[in-house]
Amino acid sequence: MGLSTRILKKIVRNDAMATDPEEIYGWRVLLLACSACFGAMSFGWDSSVIGGVIVMPPFMEDFGLKAGSVASANLAANIVSTLQAGCFAGALVASPLTDRFGRKWCLIAVSLVITIGVIMQAAANGNLGPMYAGRFIAGLGVGAASTINPIYVSENAPRAIRGLLTGLYQLFIVTGGMIAFWINYAFNLHYTGKIMYIFPLAIQALPAVLLCLCMLLNQESPRWLARKDRWEETKAVLSRIRNLPPTHPYIQEEFQEIVDQLEHERQLIGDATFWNLQREMWLIKGNRKRVLISITLMICQQMTGTNAINTYAPTIFINLGLTSTTSSLFSTGVYGIVKVTSCVVFLLFMVDSLGRRRSLLWTSIAQGLAMFYIGLYVRIAPPKKGDMVPPAGYFALVSIFLFAAFFQFGWGPTCWIYASEIPTARLRSQNVAFAAATQWLFNFVVARSVPVMLETVGAYGYGTYLIFGSFCFSMFFFVWFFIPETKGVSLEAMDKLFGLSDGPMKPLTEEEPETREISENKDAIAPQEKRIEQTA
Repeated sequence: MGLSTRILKKIVRNDAMATDPEEIYGWRVLLLACSACFGAMSFGWDSSVIGGVIVMPPFMEDFGLKAGSVASANLAANIVSTLQAGCFAGALVASPLTDRFGRKWCLIAVSLVITIGVIMQAAANGNLGPMYAGRFIAGLGVGAASTINPIYVSENAPRAIRGLLTGLYQLFIVTGGMIAFWINYAFNLHYTGKIMYIFPLAIQALPAVLLCLCMLLNQESPRWLARKDRWEETKAVLSRIRNLPPTHPYIQEEFQEIVDQLEHERQLIGDATFWNLQREMWLIKGNRKRVLISITLMICQQMTGTNAINTYAPTIFINLGLTSTTSSLFSTGVYGIVKVTSCVVFLLFMVDSLGRRRSLLWTSIAQGLAMFYIGLYVRIAPPKKGDMVPPAGYFALVSIFLFAAFFQFGWGPTCWIYASEIPTARLRSQNVAFAAATQWLFNFVVARSVPVMLETVGAYGYGTYLIFGSFCFSMFFFVWFFIPETKGVSLEAMDKLFGLSDGPMKPLTEEEPETREISENKDAIAPQEKRIEQTA
């Protein structure tokens, strides 16, 4: 048993981990997931760097921003939210592109788009036009990556650790954000002039470059290959990423499960034209439930207020009593470290053991309590310029860090995991696209409104925190009544969970038959099986 397998078996507790072959938990699938997740790092990096840049004096001078001005708050919101507008469009466009051209090559293409957008931002030199255009173009790439990245990882991941590997998406988001925070802090501390903001903007291209280089070394998704009837390649890729020979019973079972599910879907609705897929998604109850769950989870994720803090953390720390740009940027860097650490803890010890549903439930309440404390502190004892921060104020600062940890224990990684694992195979890209577009739409709403809210919704914006805290509490009830547990369930067994198939939902084990047929579609599947036998 390899070291990675021994570690995983100690920290991941589910039936699939106990029964599946040890060989499938090798380094290949981990590196594949990390390679794709550089797209997520671009998401976190681009979203976080701008919050520190817009409070740097040279940037404010070059782009005409003035502290404490509502007009400047609106201008800053426009600069920040242009990225989210591009992300919304990119997330929607990505679905048909990734279905046609594949996951791998679309990720490579979006890395080039992000790089072009970053170059335009760094070269803007005080001109709003290139800044807006660059952020929108980079947003197209980041938004497209947010759709393709979780699909690619979930379609390659072994079921026992699918939550962990898909959750790496969130880990790379917060890691990119943390790096951006500390780069902002370092350049604010050690440099003067335009380089203070030009370098942090330019270095945003690094994760996009890494995404391009790493994806060139990876294989296409086996489930996308199956949808294109490229059966020999499907089995070859499965064999490679699972580190097992094509004749191994586990490979045969997973391969046949993909075949059965795909044929079942084709019998349900026919050819995969756009309108047929839309009818299948919205008119079949089980599919409609899944896309609505994915969309609502993404709305809830943004209405926790997390990206308000991610993007405007330096401004929020100043409003809580920190007196200088340097100290607020330092606190923002610590905030980034807290997010990364808690995300690692969640992915290793909770997501595939404690499960998705319970993680969402308890963090809803915890996040709400943290937000309410911050809001009530600002309302009852607002910080005054020049005064020392009182103990209650320091606890408000700690509450920001606690909020970050609670978010990573549930609503950060889990929403992306659900959106990518619960859809049926032929609807997965569209389901994730709708979810990602919703996430970016509400990210845009939050990014555009928070600077103005902090200036107008009560003294020091205390009402902003109370609004987000109220949303956190209400999310508990949504999860309680509508969200099922999916840990350890294979992708092809999700139909049973959502009432679309009479086939078994129980995860496969080595003791079960190598071929599992969907009884109600046996006649429809037989021709496909014959074709597979000829190509195997």
